[in-house]
Amino acid sequence: MNIKNLNNIKMVVLDVDGVLTDGSIYVDGKGEIFKQFDAKDGLGIQVLKTHDILTGIISGKSSQALDYRCNQLGFDEIITGCKNKLPELERICIKHQIELSDVAYCGDDIIDVAIMKKVGLAVCPVDGHPLAQKEADWIIDKPGGHGMVRTFIDKLIMEQKGCSLEEVYEPIFKLIESDNLSKVKQ
Repeated sequence: MNIKNLNNIKMVVLDVDGVLTDGSIYVDGKGEIFKQFDAKDGLGIQVLKTHDILTGIISGKSSQALDYRCNQLGFDEIITGCKNKLPELERICIKHQIELSDVAYCGDDIIDVAIMKKVGLAVCPVDGHPLAQKEADWIIDKPGGHGMVRTFIDKLIMEQKGCSLEEVYEPIFKLIESDNLSKVKQ
């Protein structure tokens, strides 16, 4: 991996199904969709925020459960129901005055490949599609929906800042010590 890319990363954008979830989709008789998220990944999003890294979601699917979770975690950008993701990411970059090379993108399937080819850092879970893995700069050794995003975030901040895992979490520890846990979402 090109280490200089890490220093440029100003935003982390995630796919959802297969990255923040294990890809399972639960549908009841009324058509309601339920998703299972890992709380560890949620806290990882807060870690990015404490290190002044923007956060985003671009998902091919949409559901009330997804909207609720994304809003709960306070993502800076939330795009759902989007099949052609690259134009949306380009729009987000213009809005935040950053380049595609300033973005780390986590994706797991062929719908993510176009973005993975263009961003500064492409990331894929260990159970991602082989074509997505082929484009990845980092393949994280966890499957999607099982703490993969948190593992990536820990590694990104440690490499980017040249710090220890304890230093990655120092801003969160300070929030805990000051009893300001309302800012810490899981």
